[in-house]
Amino acid sequence: MAQTPAPKVAPAAPQRGTTAPSSAKPAATPAPSPKAVQQPAPKPAASTKAVAPKPSAPAEAVLTTDEQKQIYALGLSISRSLKQFSLSPAELELVKRGMTDAASGKPAEKLEDWEPRIDDLIRARGAKAAELEKVAGKAYVDKSVAGGGVKTVSGLVYRENTAGTGASPKASDTVKVHYRGTLIDGTEFDSSYKRNQPATFPLNGVIKCWTEGVQLMKVGGKSTLVCPSDLAYGDGGRPSIPGGATLVFEIELLGIGN
Repeated sequence: MAQTPAPKVAPAAPQRGTTAPSSAKPAATPAPSPKAVQQPAPKPAASTKAVAPKPSAPAEAVLTTDEQKQIYALGLSISRSLKQFSLSPAELELVKRGMTDAASGKPAEKLEDWEPRIDDLIRARGAKAAELEKVAGKAYVDKSVAGGGVKTVSGLVYRENTAGTGASPKASDTVKVHYRGTLIDGTEFDSSYKRNQPATFPLNGVIKCWTEGVQLMKVGGKSTLVCPSDLAYGDGGRPSIPGGATLVFEIELLGIGN
């Protein structure tokens, strides 16, 4: 049998003196502003790993004994002999490595295989260095002329500093002079003043620059000669003079003859 649905019951009337409940839903509490609830991101904890200090450059050893100074001078001498190669810093490091390997008895290459080819390197680097010297020398010659020097047909630049009152020598004469020779950067390579001893020599037995330039002087005079390499020592140079170097001489003509 079908069940009879339960009858609907009317809501009871409110009793007098009481308040009927409101049918409105209570107002929802407003959501807080995102800014109000957003917390700052925590900072990462500082690393506790110690940072090693950068090593300082090693202090240079003080040269205190004669033997240390002699060995240091050996290094200077080797450096002078290497100047003709115009080595870059990286190439100089290879030279140092070769010396270190030879001292330890463990060379990376056999000296007998490569020593004969060092002359090829000397020629190639020497020619390159000489060309660079000539470029610098030409600029110095031009500057000397602009500064009042007189350029002769040969390329010599002559400047009289103190006029002499005596005779002028001939190419066949022997002359007595005091002099100082430098490279164009001011490096001194020879000086009779430092030796405190004048030089005496036949004028036709020296470099072309001197043979020509000293003939322009008079005894008692002082002059400066700027000598391009083709009037001096050419592309070959000397141990203390680079190939292709323009030279500067300060000359005082003291006398003619023995």
